[in-house]
Amino acid sequence: MTVRLRPVLGSLPSYVPGRTVPGAVKLASNETPYPPLPHVLDRIAVAAASVNRYPDNGSVAITNAIAAKYGVPADRVAIGCGSVSLCTQLVQAVADADDEVIYAWRSFEAYPIITAVSGASSVQVPLHDHVHDLDAMADRITGKTRLVFVCNPNNPTGTTVDRDALVAFLRLVPEDVVVALDEAYREFVRDPQVPDGLTLLDEHPNLVVLRTFSKAYGLAGLRVGYAIASDPAVATGLRQTQVPFAVSNVAQEAALASLEPEAEAQLAGRVDQIVGERVRVLAALSELGYAVPPSQGNFVWLPLGDDTVAWAAGCETQGVIVRAFAGSGARVTIGTAAENDRLLAAAASLVTSVTETVLPR
Repeated sequence: MTVRLRPVLGSLPSYVPGRTVPGAVKLASNETPYPPLPHVLDRIAVAAASVNRYPDNGSVAITNAIAAKYGVPADRVAIGCGSVSLCTQLVQAVADADDEVIYAWRSFEAYPIITAVSGASSVQVPLHDHVHDLDAMADRITGKTRLVFVCNPNNPTGTTVDRDALVAFLRLVPEDVVVALDEAYREFVRDPQVPDGLTLLDEHPNLVVLRTFSKAYGLAGLRVGYAIASDPAVATGLRQTQVPFAVSNVAQEAALASLEPEAEAQLAGRVDQIVGERVRVLAALSELGYAVPPSQGNFVWLPLGDDTVAWAAGCETQGVIVRAFAGSGARVTIGTAAENDRLLAAAASLVTSVTETVLPR
């Protein structure tokens, strides 16, 4: 007799992490190229000495620090094992088996996985010119809709929706449908038209904003994220669906150290460097002829269609690992200047192989 697993596992899409190849530059996982700040590493070392003890299950210190940073009550804050864990918990908190979760596609590849595992149904709404089609998403809301994800900036395209479009969309969403504004890349945004989701919370009681320490803060390997909800009941639901002791004491201490004023100033300088490199890489790719949409993340998107896999393989032969989404495009993380130079050299050598996606000269 064979053990019986849930039938959904047979059709479950798998999450594909960015590959690491010895000697190659890894530009596939949207990590920062910089290590944690020295004093953060010191705090990590001290915290590591107590890993024989369970961490604070409520992540109280980091919850209070986030609440103080943004001027919100602590009962509206929830801490999770990365923002992707909070996405999972949110689906579990609001959606039953007969309910629906709406999100754009292509967007963060974890959305269909966590929706399927929860037993809810995915409603995927195609992007329009690589950007969320918020009008079409609003049209897809039904009585079964419980949750809508809006990834802004969108992963993997780096594109954004502006404040007016987002506010108009939020006004169309019924108040009993939760809208999760996934702002994992918020720190890299420089377009003043892109709203800070936290400024919309007071107006929209069904809104929750998700952020992470994995990207700008350089703590991807420690897994810390946070949610700030308009309604404290949503934050409570997130805490109720969290796996016990999900956020390690090492992760909590690293996040706390990263929030200290001196650390935030240094991290902001690093983010500015990445943004500067993003501008340079986008301009260089456009000059080569690639049809790259504008990006507000720490990555760029090359919509290469059927040429994607071959292009990514060509990059790998030149020691550059990018994230290929077969049939759609390649996402390339912004690294150091030297790493980006290697990417641009590879892109220049491969430009003639992707004529379908090259802009007219």
